[in-house]
Amino acid sequence: MALEHALLVALSERPASGLELTHRFEKSLGFFWHATHQQIYRVLARMEADGWVTVEVVEQEGRPDKRVHTPSGEGRRVLAEWLATPMPMEVFRSEVALKLRGASYGDRDRLTRNLLDLRADHATRLAHYEKFEREQFPDPTALDEARLDQWLVLRGGLRMERFWIDWITDYLQAHDERTEASA
Repeated sequence: MALEHALLVALSERPASGLELTHRFEKSLGFFWHATHQQIYRVLARMEADGWVTVEVVEQEGRPDKRVHTPSGEGRRVLAEWLATPMPMEVFRSEVALKLRGASYGDRDRLTRNLLDLRADHATRLAHYEKFEREQFPDPTALDEARLDQWLVLRGGLRMERFWIDWITDYLQAHDERTEASA
C-alpha cells in the first residue's frame, strides 16, 4: 500500500485540505498508516499532477486560501483498482518478539521494566479506542456501509491492542511463576 491509497480512502470519506488530512492521520488513520505532514503535502501535489485529485481553492478571511482535495474520476478508478487487487499476507516483523526471544542473553530486569511500560502504552491506546468506539459508534447496527467499514477497522485495532496486552502479560507471568517456583 502506498500513502496515495491511504489519502484516496481519506478523501473519499470526506474532501479535505492537507492540514485537515494531517489532523485526521493524527486522530485515526495514523494508528495503522503513519505519514508526516510533509509526506502528505508532497504526495497530494503528486496526486494532483497525476490527475488523481481535483482541488478547490476556498478563500478564507485573514488566512491564506485553503486547497480542498477531492478524488477525481481517475483517482476513484485507481482506488477501486487497488481495492480489488489481492492482499499479500501481512509480514510480522516485531522488535518486541525478537527481544522476548533473546531475553535470556541480556538484562531481563531492564527488559521487564520496558515491557511493563509497553503494556501500559498499549492499555492507554486500548482505552482510547474503546472511548472512540463508544462515542463514534454507539449503535453499530445503524451504520451505513462506509461507517460500518470504519467501525470494523476500529474493532481490529481493539483486538490488536488486546493481543499485545495479553501477550506481554503472558510473558511476564510465565517468568514471574518460574522465579517464584525456583525461590
